[in-house]
Amino acid sequence: MYHQDSYQKHENWYNTHFPTDEDKAIHLEKNDAKTQSLNNWLQNIFFSCIDPLLNKAGQEWLTVGDAYGFDAQYIQAKGQKAEASDLNTDFLRISHQNGIIGNYSAQNAESLSFSDNTFDYILCKETYHHFPRPYAALYEMIRVAKKGIVIIEPQDPVTKMPLLLGVLNILTKLNSSFTKKVWKNRFSYEPVGNFVYKISEREFEKFAAGLNLPVIAFKEINPNFYHQKLEGLTASPTEKQFRKVSRKKRLLDMLVKLSIIPGQVLSVIVFKEYPESAVLEDLKDQQYKIVHIPKNPYINRS
Repeated sequence: MYHQDSYQKHENWYNTHFPTDEDKAIHLEKNDAKTQSLNNWLQNIFFSCIDPLLNKAGQEWLTVGDAYGFDAQYIQAKGQKAEASDLNTDFLRISHQNGIIGNYSAQNAESLSFSDNTFDYILCKETYHHFPRPYAALYEMIRVAKKGIVIIEPQDPVTKMPLLLGVLNILTKLNSSFTKKVWKNRFSYEPVGNFVYKISEREFEKFAAGLNLPVIAFKEINPNFYHQKLEGLTASPTEKQFRKVSRKKRLLDMLVKLSIIPGQVLSVIVFKEYPESAVLEDLKDQQYKIVHIPKNPYINRS
């Protein structure tokens, strides 16, 4: 079946590009979180989205699709426990040997091997858009989580721009070929074999309402400036390329704040239980939009 072929292609990708343990170790060292690289600066924009959930000690996290273990590494550095997981654990084995991560396991997001409510939170960062059946994975993650899940993924811009959607609808009625010319990435695929599944606020609202969950939080960010040419550059004001990226990010952040354009990436926190007031305050301080889901009047929320 297609989804099995897709997962197989993803599982083989890392060993195709980094065939030996030495290759993997070199890649991990180049991207060590301690380095002041431009790439790490961009990654920390992603990671900062989970900071409001890391203030309470003693929590346990699972990271899904954490190929190199860097997601789990960030959580561990904040004093929390984290288990890294991915389809293929060859990279995670080297990360474990090098002290980057602790526990790790091979997991398919569609069929996680854990019992219900095993982890406080589950983080799925830049991985959801690779899943051939993302909703299957979404329901598995919410099953295994006790408090909630975090999905950080490219945002579907059309859902945030109703005027653009209206224009596309008109073009489609006139001539479907017009739509293809205007909306060129409507069906976007990556070389590793996946359709790029971009997310929207509305689909997570419906997901939470369908399961009678209490709260969702949304935050728009702009971290997508990585290019292979930027490899090895430092995040320093003296670095010309860093200043250029910083200017672009500040401009996009301003346009998003003014609601002129949507953010490149959407961070979504779906809470399985009502969060503590301190967590909600920290989320608001970090510019999250909090959405309280009305209770289903016909079903008791436990």
